[in-house]
Amino acid sequence: MNHMIFFAGIGADLAATAKATAEKFGLDAPHFFAQVISFSILAALLYKFAYKRVLGVLEERRQTIAESLANAEKIKKDLANAQTKAQELLSQASVQGNKLIEEARSAAARVQEVETQKAIATANDIVAKARQASEVELARMKAELRKEMVRLVAETTAKVSGKVLTLDDQKRLADETTKQLAA
Repeated sequence: MNHMIFFAGIGADLAATAKATAEKFGLDAPHFFAQVISFSILAALLYKFAYKRVLGVLEERRQTIAESLANAEKIKKDLANAQTKAQELLSQASVQGNKLIEEARSAAARVQEVETQKAIATANDIVAKARQASEVELARMKAELRKEMVRLVAETTAKVSGKVLTLDDQKRLADETTKQLAA
């Protein structure tokens, strides 16, 4: 209840202050009401023609901002998806690259093995041909040595015996020498 008296006291003080201010500045009631009516008409016209348009522009602006924010969120999600896909592609490319490297290494190892086998086969062929050539050369040298030995034996026998050997004697001596050399 005390509060009511207090507010009543403030209301009376406020009314007295308003009356004193009105007397001091010369408040004229008919002009005041005319100004209130003019202000009300101006406020209604501003509300109808300006305020509604401003509210419409503000609403469009709010919608544009909301759409922009929604688009920004969508773009953010798309970017995250694109980064994820790019990372996946990089991972797949890395795996495929490693696989290709391993395949290349294994192919290189196979090629190296094949080439090594070819080189060994070529070396064996060269060694075999060298052995054949040395055997052929040895056989040729033995044949020459036999011929020379036969010639030397015939020549020595002719000098020692002092007679000239006939073809039959030379042939017989050659056969005997060959048999002794072979044994």
